[in-house]
Amino acid sequence: MQSIAAVVVTYNRKELLTQCIACLRGQQGAACDILVVDNASTDGTDELLRMLAGPDLKSINPGENLGGAGGFALGVKRAVEAGYESLWLMDDDTLPEPGALAALLRCERELGDGIGWLSSRAVDREGNDQPMNRQRRTPYQDITGYGDAPVPSVMASFVSLYLRADTVRAFGLPIAEFFIWSDDWEFTRRISRKMTCYTVPQSRVVHAMKNKTVVNIAKDTPDRLDRYRYFYRNDVVLYRGEGLVGWLWLLCKDAWHSVQVLMGKDPDKGKRLGIIWSSFAAGVRFYPPIRYPGKTDFYVYGKDGELGNAGS
Repeated sequence: MQSIAAVVVTYNRKELLTQCIACLRGQQGAACDILVVDNASTDGTDELLRMLAGPDLKSINPGENLGGAGGFALGVKRAVEAGYESLWLMDDDTLPEPGALAALLRCERELGDGIGWLSSRAVDREGNDQPMNRQRRTPYQDITGYGDAPVPSVMASFVSLYLRADTVRAFGLPIAEFFIWSDDWEFTRRISRKMTCYTVPQSRVVHAMKNKTVVNIAKDTPDRLDRYRYFYRNDVVLYRGEGLVGWLWLLCKDAWHSVQVLMGKDPDKGKRLGIIWSSFAAGVRFYPPIRYPGKTDFYVYGKDGELGNAGS
């Protein structure tokens, strides 16, 4: 039986983390160890993890909040270096149904070698699809729906993503410098450019989002606006990898978001527009490293979107 590590990133959500761990330990027809990356939570998560620790559950606390991107980069690195054959990535508010992992493994066996990654169907507690977790069939279009068969996909979130450790060794880790947002899309797209990847509708997880806030700078609350600096910057790294079409997509997307801001009624339109375009400019100058488990050298994205410029 292959060794599998479920890599869970958490920050100040110990109630949801408790549920996530219980769901992982309750998997039927398949089993996994659990590696939790606690981004220096201050709500008692460390005490919870000490209480729940066992042969199947280990945790890492980097001593600071690395963001979701940094947390996954660290967790994936440690899991691969520990010798696990496969990884199952998820946030702390991901609650896999009892057969979620078994469905992924069954699909992997049926599809055979050469699969880049597999992604689960994410629903809310009422069983409705979570729009923000719908995978993409192209870099610009969501998959249209879920049937019974696996659906070819090119981008997916870290709300239940399964892949082999060998794939990580070949393509590198998530980009820690993203901090939040687009790290999962960039990571999955980096792989899907070279390998066939799928969404597995039979594998279901509940994405128990505590606050169902919109991801729309024109409508989001003022206290969340600074988060969008990562969104617009990181998207440049993601889409410039698609060449000219990607650049056109970026410009059209950001222009449309600007129109939505201008059409809104909030008094801080200037700040919102400033975030969009200053972050776009920051992204044009942003060339984050791609690191690999077990190696000290790394690569950075070149201006053509390909990997180049080795460093150490």
